[in-house]
Amino acid sequence: MARPEQVLLLEPQHELKFRGPFSDVVTTNLKLSNPTDRNVCFKVKTTAPRRYCVRPNSGIIDAGTSINVSVMLQPFDYDPNEKSKHKFMVQSMLAPPDMTDMEGVWKEAKPEELMDSKLRCVFELPAENEKTHDMDNKITSSLLKSESSALPQKLMSSTLDDGEVKKIMEECKRLQMEAQRLREENKQIREDDGLRMRKSNMMSQHASVGMKREEGLSARTIALIVLFFVLGVIVGKLVL
Repeated sequence: MARPEQVLLLEPQHELKFRGPFSDVVTTNLKLSNPTDRNVCFKVKTTAPRRYCVRPNSGIIDAGTSINVSVMLQPFDYDPNEKSKHKFMVQSMLAPPDMTDMEGVWKEAKPEELMDSKLRCVFELPAENEKTHDMDNKITSSLLKSESSALPQKLMSSTLDDGEVKKIMEECKRLQMEAQRLREENKQIREDDGLRMRKSNMMSQHASVGMKREEGLSARTIALIVLFFVLGVIVGKLVL
């Protein structure tokens, strides 16, 4: 039984082109569109899985939406005499309404439910003049980046003339002198506070000493009065 026609729209439809040089990773994009009113499961397979990295290589495309698949060719030694036999296949099927396990759906899918499209890989190597042009573009872009990074420093140095630099230096000196003056004033205030505290402590000590002296005098006076009273009583008894 013939398989149903592919419901997904592929862009490109038949070829995946990779443009060298192939000393670095070369990426091409494959757009998958779902024009139906149902969700569609898809898988992207290749005959050379070690040579390519595909992201995403499977998933679900909602109804009326599309997805971009990045196909990354790994670096390799390109031989223009060797024809590429690498191929890709996009496999799809309509997603069940109550799907919870996509892997299980793929395993249980019937052959008549599967749809596929095949694409071949094409390697293109730029001509010598295009290589030179690309190298010139890379060199120009790197120079522009370096000049743009150095431009702010040049502008900063060119916008400040000698007069402005002198003004800035004078302002710095003035701020340093102001900071020194504030430090000296703060030190003087701390010394004055310490002197006032010492004076207040001395005054409190003198006051306590005077109070103690007065207390001592009053106690002695009372003792003398009592002594004289006792002597008076004794003398009075002797006389009588």
